[in-house]
Amino acid sequence: MLAKLLVAAVFVGILASLASALLYLVKDGSQSDRIVKALTMRVGISIGLLCLLMLLWALGLIEPHGIRP
Repeated sequence: MLAKLLVAAVFVGILASLASALLYLVKDGSQSDRIVKALTMRVGISIGLLCLLMLLWALGLIEPHGIRP
């Protein structure tokens, strides 16, 4: 249960980073470096989430559904 909450929290962080990039785009225009930093952070968090999911799967804490018969 804790693993699922951690994954959900990281996913919310990804959405927050995407929302901040949108806010910077609307507020500062396309010339701001903050947009690039926010989107770079989102990609980094997404890669971290993928690694976390693979680790949790390898440890047996989560089980994918519908992939293996």
